[in-house]
Amino acid sequence: MLPKIFKPFKSKNHNLIRIGPNSDGGYVIDKRVISTTNTIITCGLSDDWEFEKSFLKENKNCKIIAYDHTVNRQFWKKRFQKDLLNFFLLKKLRFHKIIKIFKYIDYKFFFRNEKIHYKKKVVLNKRNKNEASIKDILLKQNNIILKVDIEGGEYSLLKRINKESHKINLLIIEFHNIGKNLNNIIKFLINSKFKIIHIHGNNYAGTNIIGDPHVIELTLINSTKFKTDKKKSNKKYPILGLDFSNNKRKPDFSLNFND
Repeated sequence: MLPKIFKPFKSKNHNLIRIGPNSDGGYVIDKRVISTTNTIITCGLSDDWEFEKSFLKENKNCKIIAYDHTVNRQFWKKRFQKDLLNFFLLKKLRFHKIIKIFKYIDYKFFFRNEKIHYKKKVVLNKRNKNEASIKDILLKQNNIILKVDIEGGEYSLLKRINKESHKINLLIIEFHNIGKNLNNIIKFLINSKFKIIHIHGNNYAGTNIIGDPHVIELTLINSTKFKTDKKKSNKKYPILGLDFSNNKRKPDFSLNFND
């Protein structure tokens, strides 16, 4: 069972909305942040910008700034080779594979004008030109959604994120290997002005022996900017109609919390 501190605070039903697909890449947020957000800063992009694309349908004036050093020429070369091979091997899924092959075109079309992708690794302290410090990333920003999915690198950024919390409307963050990093997450939550409003287990990474997911997706709202309930939610997670499996071939994880 997850510690009680992970249990989301109570939200009005109409405040929660899913942005993005009903699969991996979609996240549940508080709809109040949509009109007040100037920029989405995405740390960790890979080949999925569906959340950002869907958000722009709700707020077309929002800027998108993404950081991911792994999405480079070599990344797209390997991606194309893999998709091309799958296309010829899996004839029954041919149309789906055709769409995947053109992902690079979608990438080039999406990241232009007010939508920027920096091929830099997000770190606490910058050491070379291929890195970007979280402090510099958040410099001169205000009213942002910060989205973090950097495969375990998130833990080194937590103190700085807390220090810069006044700039952040909403934090969407994936915590990896939570069993090994539980104390770090709890310390962050205790010292934070952010309040959890939604939690979801990523079923790509599996669970431990007691059924807790190795990777959790948290949505946290800035309680100094948006009024939040003091009571914990009594909802069952995943929430029917809002939550969907990251991996559609496997069932979603049911989450339980200590009293």
